[in-house]
Amino acid sequence: MRSLTLLLLLASAAATAVPGSGDKPEWGIAIGMRFADIPYKTETDQVTDIVPLMFLQGEDFYLHGLEAGYHLWQDQPHQATLFTRYRFFDIPKELQNSIQEDSFDLGLRYRYVPRERHFVDTELLSDNNGRSYGHLRYGFDGQWGNLSFQPTLQLDWRSQDFVEYYYGLGDTRADADVGASAGIGLKYHVGSNLYLIGKVQGSVLGSGIEDLDTLDKRFTLESYAGFAFFPTAEQSANPLRREDFEGHYLRVAHGWATPSNLGEILSFDWEKDPYDNQMTSVFYGYPLTDSLFGFPIDLYATPGMVLHHSSEVQKTSYEGVMAIKAYYTFSWPIRWRFGVAEGLSYINRVTYIERSELEQKGYRPSKLMNYLDFSIDTNLGDLFQSSKWSHLWLGWSIHHRSSMFESSSAFGRIKGGSNYNTLYLQWQF
Repeated sequence: MRSLTLLLLLASAAATAVPGSGDKPEWGIAIGMRFADIPYKTETDQVTDIVPLMFLQGEDFYLHGLEAGYHLWQDQPHQATLFTRYRFFDIPKELQNSIQEDSFDLGLRYRYVPRERHFVDTELLSDNNGRSYGHLRYGFDGQWGNLSFQPTLQLDWRSQDFVEYYYGLGDTRADADVGASAGIGLKYHVGSNLYLIGKVQGSVLGSGIEDLDTLDKRFTLESYAGFAFFPTAEQSANPLRREDFEGHYLRVAHGWATPSNLGEILSFDWEKDPYDNQMTSVFYGYPLTDSLFGFPIDLYATPGMVLHHSSEVQKTSYEGVMAIKAYYTFSWPIRWRFGVAEGLSYINRVTYIERSELEQKGYRPSKLMNYLDFSIDTNLGDLFQSSKWSHLWLGWSIHHRSSMFESSSAFGRIKGGSNYNTLYLQWQF
């Protein structure tokens, strides 16, 4: 159920997104460092993660950092939302690859807006095994010059089986728990599309949980600091201004696995996969803006679905991707484009090319990984001097899943991944 929910949200959150209103950005991409206290009796007191984030805001679907959802009902001042949110399981990083208890949990939220910029949330969530927990939260959005801030206060409820499994580690009897949290999210506009973002939150467990032998602290602190790219006010009002901007696209690609790393591929020195594992993908491009930092860089939200074909060493598997991709176009002497995408990839069954590499290094594979795409293509209308083909592009790209060099528990603290060389046709419309 969790795998299906995540695949659907990754593939569809941007496909139906249209620029929305309000203070939330229509799009954004960020990366930063997360610091979190470890509540358990371990020699290590804190764990760190590099966490990439994406933001897309539509009429119904949204992707906001580590949360994606769909608004089931909106009627001011009420809102009901089905969502999934990433939950970290903070333990020493040397244990995270073998345990991998971080999870996207499914939830339902009711929001009440008593007045403008203020909100009250009631949430109920569950992990993949039905262990439930919930929050009652109050917060508001504030502005002071270039600084936006959102303070929150909340009560945290955890069911008995949730407490026993995640705090008692499955070996200790415990009761349900009610704790509390307080935090503040920050966003500072440096200039143009560049922002600094951060968050600090302190949480305290209820008194009934403090006697668990597995824990050595009731109070924990979590923080995040990084930088982000969001639209300027002018881009939000008029995101597509260039007359030559081509709008939406549909890309169909076919690719071949290679055991070579990303650096070897980019230097055109790669090996062929001896088992000839292949993939076919379809990506949709939704236009976000036609400029970044004042340069003519086209930015797209690009969800995709990937079919990994069966072979003698693997069964058929399915991959969902959600990414933001940038294109730069130049003429030499016909039109060419360089493209780079950053996002998330979730696969229901890890492929042979990825699994074999990671197991050789002693890692347990992760279904969720960071996603990169590097591409170069040329316009077929220019190439054949035909206006009928002017919206078709032929290109080569690298389909890359990786784990950010053991820097993130979200990707299983892995060093490695998988690469596919792909050929594609892209239709702009």
